[in-house]
Amino acid sequence: MAEQITEPIGHKNEKVGEVVSTKMSKTIVVEVTRRVPHPLYKRIVTKRKKFYVHDEQETAKPGDFVRIIECRPLSRLKRWTLGTILRRAVQVGVDHPAVQESADTSKRKTVKAK
Repeated sequence: MAEQITEPIGHKNEKVGEVVSTKMSKTIVVEVTRRVPHPLYKRIVTKRKKFYVHDEQETAKPGDFVRIIECRPLSRLKRWTLGTILRRAVQVGVDHPAVQESADTSKRKTVKAK
């Protein structure tokens, strides 16, 4: 009697998808892809749907694979929250400032020959 088992009251729907946009404040867009057979022709087709997801700490980046959890309506389109980031995207780019300056061609001065 002394110990209580705390179990979730209801089952929350979960989905796994890829982050396609992080341009809004505290909101990301996640695209969930699923493969289902066509009802008539039985060929496997890919269906995609985009979900607006609440990201409080703004930790997700485009290309990340994330788990999203259903929640109460937070706005007109947001009904999901960010659960966990399953796999980070590979970040490709130039980080070192010295390399970035040498690659920038707009700062070169041209000398006019007489």
